[in-house]
Amino acid sequence: MPASVQQIEFYFDFPSPYSYLANTQLPKLAAEHGVSIAYRPFRILEAMKIVGNRPTTLESPAKGRYAQLDVRRWAKRYGAPLQANPKLRSFDFPLLDRLVLVANEEGRAAACVGAIFPAVWANADDLTDKAVLAQRLDAAGLPGAAMIEKAGGSGYAAQLEETTAKAAERGVFGAPTVFVGDDMFFGNDRLDFVAEALTAAKKAA
Repeated sequence: MPASVQQIEFYFDFPSPYSYLANTQLPKLAAEHGVSIAYRPFRILEAMKIVGNRPTTLESPAKGRYAQLDVRRWAKRYGAPLQANPKLRSFDFPLLDRLVLVANEEGRAAACVGAIFPAVWANADDLTDKAVLAQRLDAAGLPGAAMIEKAGGSGYAAQLEETTAKAAERGVFGAPTVFVGDDMFFGNDRLDFVAEALTAAKKAA
């Protein structure tokens, strides 16, 4: 495969249930095609402002109700547990995103993302309690407390802002978004196209 398709890039934000659903499938998809996943956390609402998009599922009650049904349908199809954390609205999502940036430095982003997403969308762990958050990271083989302390540094806040700006610059307007080389695919329901793009890249190599 061309060097640009040795990996897929996964742009996500933890408040996005569709990003959670995509993450239940992407590791298997990537393994089947022999590519790695580059995890790109970004602040979805900030990116939307930059590109002129709007969070219509939040603004439209009708669309919001439909989205809740749609998410459950996808979870059933994937066999993925789905139960929004009762304290979800209180979570420090920028901190959770910054933890992935910390994990990226050690090549452990997959473990970090795999630890956090289910806590947000499939159980009731109180991630507002940093001790609980650290325990969840520890269970994934990560140094939880050390990562949380490191993620609190201003450098990671700036890095997250930069990642968000770069996402918008690439045309990302929502989450999840996956890049195969320069080809962009938006939405949990576009993973078949991701697989097709990877297959085409193999044939062209």
